[in-house]
Amino acid sequence: MSQNGRVTEKLQDLNFLHLFYFWMVVRHRGISAACEMLHLTQPTISTQIRKLEKSLGQELFDRSGRELTLTEVGKTIFEYADEMFAVGREMLGALRGIPSDRTMRVIVGMPHVMPKLIVYRLLEPVLHLQGVRIVIQQAPLDTLMSDLLRHQYDVILSDTPIAPHQRVRSFNHLLGESEIAICSRPELASRFRRRFPESLNGAPLLVPTPKTELRRLIDRWLDTNGLNPRIVAEINDSAVMKEFGHAGAGLFPVCAAVLPEVKRQYGVELVGRVADERMQFYAITLQRKLTHPAVVAISQAARDGLLADKST
Repeated sequence: MSQNGRVTEKLQDLNFLHLFYFWMVVRHRGISAACEMLHLTQPTISTQIRKLEKSLGQELFDRSGRELTLTEVGKTIFEYADEMFAVGREMLGALRGIPSDRTMRVIVGMPHVMPKLIVYRLLEPVLHLQGVRIVIQQAPLDTLMSDLLRHQYDVILSDTPIAPHQRVRSFNHLLGESEIAICSRPELASRFRRRFPESLNGAPLLVPTPKTELRRLIDRWLDTNGLNPRIVAEINDSAVMKEFGHAGAGLFPVCAAVLPEVKRQYGVELVGRVADERMQFYAITLQRKLTHPAVVAISQAARDGLLADKST
């Protein structure tokens, strides 16, 4: 029998309903959620997935832990199933006269603490790609990594790399780095710009919450220089911190790469720069080599100086 003949024979054995159940379980992150969506019992779906694994001759889930984790084969099957059912939805839409939307999605995860202007700067090149739709979701980095392993994201944009000792098969792709600038309302800037950074002693300062990369860098810089500002607020959202700074609540740190945009949007001025500390930004993926066209565009633009400091 020819190779094509053997493939056709295998395809006839594939139960697409079983494949659909498997796809729903992965897509909705668990059997319970899939049962609720499909109005089926858990034993029913579990049995159908077992039959799918038997027909494929491969385990799709690692069942050694309490949670279902996709095997490498399971990840591959899910990727193909995702494409297949996307085409199926388009087919049904075409029958109802709905125009086909043949766009490619890039699903981006970002931690809550990522500076929003930096995220826009990194994703802006994707907006110029034809037929690509950006989907952005925020969550804690641990949650994002867990979902990345389930192929819920194409890329995670983070200011923190995944540590080598972590038992997560993923790769850090350095996109660029940025100096840190301290900004404030003009009236505060004119006051604290003189004798910076010594002027920060006793100055009102807005900072990110602990256990964030920017807070770690700021704390280290303050300790190194023996500075003791008055912390008036700890804020885990960069946009909220800028709003507080715009209102004059205190001085606040920003990435110098987006300093012109911050000055324009929030009516603030540069007080000074944090010497010897730089923020780094990463694209975290499951692939050592970037393959998704949108992620490749992000990386290429970053290499071309996307995060260069354009402030004067």
